[in-house]
Amino acid sequence: MLDFQYYMPTRILFGPDSLAKLGETPHLPRGKKAMIVIGESGTMVRHGYLSRVQGLLAKQDVQTIVFDKIRPNPESDTVDEAAALCREHGVDFVVGLGGGSTIDSAKAIALMAANTGKYWDYMLSGSGGGQTPEKEALPVVAIPTTAGTGTEADPWTVVTKSGSSEKIGWGDDSTFPALSIVDPKLMLSVPPRQTAYTGMDAFFHAAEAYLSTRRQPASDALALEAVHLIAHTLPQAVAEGDNLEARTVMAWASTAAGLCETYSSCISQHSLEHALSAFHPDLPHGAGLVLISKAYFGFLAACGEDRLADLALAMGDTLAEDIEEEVEGVAFLDALDQLIESVGLGEEKLSDYGVAREEIPALADNALTTMGKLFAVTPIKMNREDVIAIFEAAYA
Repeated sequence: MLDFQYYMPTRILFGPDSLAKLGETPHLPRGKKAMIVIGESGTMVRHGYLSRVQGLLAKQDVQTIVFDKIRPNPESDTVDEAAALCREHGVDFVVGLGGGSTIDSAKAIALMAANTGKYWDYMLSGSGGGQTPEKEALPVVAIPTTAGTGTEADPWTVVTKSGSSEKIGWGDDSTFPALSIVDPKLMLSVPPRQTAYTGMDAFFHAAEAYLSTRRQPASDALALEAVHLIAHTLPQAVAEGDNLEARTVMAWASTAAGLCETYSSCISQHSLEHALSAFHPDLPHGAGLVLISKAYFGFLAACGEDRLADLALAMGDTLAEDIEEEVEGVAFLDALDQLIESVGLGEEKLSDYGVAREEIPALADNALTTMGKLFAVTPIKMNREDVIAIFEAAYA
């Protein structure tokens, strides 16, 4: 029986050259001063994206300050530092310009700019303080430059506690972006391997949302579309980075998968990956998801998860009558393996990123505690031994 909520307060401006609308849209949050949050790599500066955003905001009489210390797998101390600057300079709203780590950080910064204490005081698991924010976050404008996380269409922010191995997702209604501008032209500069990592991240967002026990009609429809589009387009986007049509399809697939995270939920594959990249911050999130995916979905298939057959049909040209009941999961696993190979990620191993087999029990414990809530919406029940077995299979 259907039982769900449907809530999506973000205005999304989508399409090539949509960034130009930033200088004229009446939907910009109110205020005269904004913080632009970018990554520490300098990519936004080198490609001229930062100066363009500053110029467009100036057309709307908005002054800007820049925070440029965001790393992949961002940390809580950085969030607290940027939030203090927001309060010091009287910032009215926050702009996240870049990939998922940057926009996630912008949401967390916007929350802490309006509240007291430290960001980790509000985490609900691990060593978090479990507090409820007294005030809503400052408004957020999200401008993604990668097609992967879908964070422009959901309230979630993923941050690691500084000095620890706790990587936890958090969000509330106020951390939805007020405005998101998805311009595929900003994604033309993404290198092939990063295109593959981020595209696979979007793929797993959609696949997990389709399997989640929190699924609903809107998330099902968007998830199957995103899975279909990514399976058929990501290899081309990786091989032909300057193909604007492929980039546009991938941008929509990523946003659609982000909407799935809002309407449904990720499942425990993300719990396992958060543990991996918390222990090994140099491991790209999308790479971590790929590296555990065959073992993870193999476990679901062995346990009889029948909706894997729908995902297999969405991914390829397989006919429904060709998927016999006893091999439903196998069809999906074969299609997944083919996709991973086609985007050039088939040869990667967990050991390439310093993951050691001796860590596996600790990784399992971390996954079950810091992001344990995702196990509750996973369609197949898992215990500690199951999680260890999945990590072992992925490592092998």
